[in-house]
Amino acid sequence: MRMYDIIDKKKRGFELAKEEIYYAIDGYVAEEIPDYQMSALLMAIYYNGMTDCELINMTECMAKSGDMVDLSKIDGIKVDKHSTGGVGDKTTLVVAPVVAACGGKVAKMSGRGLGFTGGTIDKLESIPGMQTAIDEKKFFQIVNKLGISLIGQSANIAPADKKLYALRDVTATVDSIPLIAASIMSKKLAAGSDKIVLDVTVGSGAFMKSVDDALILAEKMVAIGEGAGRETIAILTNMDVPLGIAVGNNIEIIEAIETLQGKGPDDFQKICEVFASAMLELGQMGTKKECLEMVQKVIKNGTALDRFAAMVKEQGGDESYIYHPEKFKGAPYEINLTAKEAGYIVSMDTELCGKTAVILGAGRERKESLIDMAAGIRFFKKTGDQVEKGEKLATLYSSNQKKLQDAALYLEKGYTFGHEKPKELKQVFARVTKEGIIY
Repeated sequence: MRMYDIIDKKKRGFELAKEEIYYAIDGYVAEEIPDYQMSALLMAIYYNGMTDCELINMTECMAKSGDMVDLSKIDGIKVDKHSTGGVGDKTTLVVAPVVAACGGKVAKMSGRGLGFTGGTIDKLESIPGMQTAIDEKKFFQIVNKLGISLIGQSANIAPADKKLYALRDVTATVDSIPLIAASIMSKKLAAGSDKIVLDVTVGSGAFMKSVDDALILAEKMVAIGEGAGRETIAILTNMDVPLGIAVGNNIEIIEAIETLQGKGPDDFQKICEVFASAMLELGQMGTKKECLEMVQKVIKNGTALDRFAAMVKEQGGDESYIYHPEKFKGAPYEINLTAKEAGYIVSMDTELCGKTAVILGAGRERKESLIDMAAGIRFFKKTGDQVEKGEKLATLYSSNQKKLQDAALYLEKGYTFGHEKPKELKQVFARVTKEGIIY
């Protein structure tokens, strides 16, 4: 078998056999196939796409390139959740303890921030003492005891994906839907959960800018999950506006705590209910209606908050911060952004909002950048809201006064105003299952 022939076959639009895909991926990871040949194959995939069969084989090969986590020592059905990324997306911090409080099992490996999208692990590490790198034995013990543990991804989870992503990043093939699907799902398959719920975000603050493209990606990922024997559903959600009010690290933890107390922003509270009930339903905990009622009950009676605090304590964190979020250290500097004109906020450039948080220090501009845990933004007015000239739109926080001024000027560009109230934004566009699309 030769890599040249595999590239030529894909270039001509033919379907690659399982053996050819494994030869290419395994050879590249082993450094037996050079970057220039793999780049050529990636570009051929970019232009010609992949069949579901090719995609399943490629994803499974990428997953098997490193550790395959065996969660069989954890009792019950393990349901994983993954978001394709967004701004203000702290959903896992609420959904996971809610599901655990309802009797579900969430053994979740999460990532760090990437570009303008925040990372669950970075946010968790803003809690003093919180450990996200724990050994497998302790991870299993915590999930069996509490129904929840959130940890960082192992360095050896899907190493083929890390190597291929770095190559895609410099060869203009990042935005290939099949390659995005394989990248995401290879890590989900390697993580070992029985079932998977995917949050496919759509809009200016998401990687997928249109519903049509997001539906294609969702269908591909569902096909991969189902093909690998994991029941998988995808829910398309709106990221044309930041989710909730807070964007940052410890301020997103605070908002997650408020939501677990039933006091979160309406848009964020609703999305958390949608995903928590979907995970419970997939975990065979009840009907859709019953699962939603369970979710609302554990938030109302405080058991979901208690479960979050218990997990923090088990992982070395100071659980008093969960009950007293006022203990989180605030940023030494802040500035308000005010409206330059009266009218309605017609739209927000949500990606620009996320990049503003990075400028403030809440995300990484380079791999080695240190995160300012107190940096971030709180939005007081969002798309659809009416404002008066001079009214506060947002407050920006940072430990660097110069960054604060630069970020405020940058964020100002992200708002569009008009005299007519815009159409109300949908929060959920569709649900994708193996049976098809449900609007």
